Amino acid sequence: MSFDEFKPLNEKSLVEYIKATPALSSRLGDKYDDLVIKEVGDGNLNFVFIVVGSTGSLVIKQALPYIRCIGESWPMTKERAYFEATTLRKHGGLSPDHVPEVYHFDRTMALIGMRYLEPPHIILRKGLVAGIEYPFLAEHMADYMAKTLFFTSLLYHDTTEHKRAVTEFCGNVELCRLTEQVVFSDPYRVSTFNRWTSPYLDDDAKAVREDSSLKLEISELKSMFCERAQALIHGDLHTGSVMVTQDSTQVIDPEFSFYGPMGFDIGAYLGNLILAFFAQDGHAAEGNDRKEYKQWILRTIEQTWNMFNKRFIALWDQNKDGPGEAYLADIYNSTEVMQLVQEKYMRSLFHDSLGFGAAKMIRRIVGVAHVEDFESIKEDEERAVCERKALEFGKMLLKERRKFKCIGEVVSAIQQQS
Repeated sequence: MSFDEFKPLNEKSLVEYIKATPALSSRLGDKYDDLVIKEVGDGNLNFVFIVVGSTGSLVIKQALPYIRCIGESWPMTKERAYFEATTLRKHGGLSPDHVPEVYHFDRTMALIGMRYLEPPHIILRKGLVAGIEYPFLAEHMADYMAKTLFFTSLLYHDTTEHKRAVTEFCGNVELCRLTEQVVFSDPYRVSTFNRWTSPYLDDDAKAVREDSSLKLEISELKSMFCERAQALIHGDLHTGSVMVTQDSTQVIDPEFSFYGPMGFDIGAYLGNLILAFFAQDGHAAEGNDRKEYKQWILRTIEQTWNMFNKRFIALWDQNKDGPGEAYLADIYNSTEVMQLVQEKYMRSLFHDSLGFGAAKMIRRIVGVAHVEDFESIKEDEERAVCERKALEFGKMLLKERRKFKCIGEVVSAIQQQS
């Protein structure tokens, strides 16, 4: 069997492919008799195969030339696998403890072979629905975001290297356009793709479509998303793109990656934690009202930003005489001016993150793709109550984000809304 042109793999052809690929076969010790292969692609876009043998394991992810959950009627470039593999390798080099290793990439087959994150790793979103606390989550995510964002920005790059990298990732335009549509456009207009918990949220969805000040804010964020090549962002950093155990945090699925605004990653992640908070009442059961767990989520939100802020500034200080050309050392040559610059930079980044986080919250309630946090609440009416609180908070945050001076104030506002 030859693999010199694209073909979707099944379990049988996958084994043939692995046999023909030393970078993969060596991971399994070239033993095939006892292989267990499971297709687990529960996402919207790809085939994902887990391959486990007695001497090793790996994951094979193959991009399809259409959106899997919709079918061939919505074509989608399989080139996204190239950008995913490139970003996994780049981010993996910067934050090796929190990105799974890539063993193999095949551009023709749109296929990535990588480390299998074995049990008890689960998707963070599922852990949040189940009410599980992760003691290192805030620290790990802060570390991952600080390193991947700082080292791919002009705070570390010179402008020539930055422009080269930006140019390469401009090729991921199709997935950027998908984000532009589902995050920044569809929730604010009538679209066949939108859905919400009807009839309970009919008026709420209509209110979003008729809110002029909301439209003003979202247009500004859309411009920033499209125009601001600040760093190599993951592009889809929600709680479904993180796998966790009690002491491991692994970021997966960066197929939406491109050079964009840092706040889009930070906001996506924090916004999804806020959604998890507002969903908790729908998961409360007898003997567990989830009140303590809600407090843990709020602490995690606060700690994530505060640790990120601290680590990002520390990286900046350590590299202030490095290759970065944003703030040249002979101009920003006193502690005082550096402090002013850093405070302004971090304040802008904080407000960008809140804005993008709010936009991501809104689209998960009245847009095309929803989240398991709410979807797993069985009673429609109960789900709508939780979603409405989250939606109201998201709208307020989008409009009033600039008034918040620190993450503690945001956490207080979340508590007031609940």
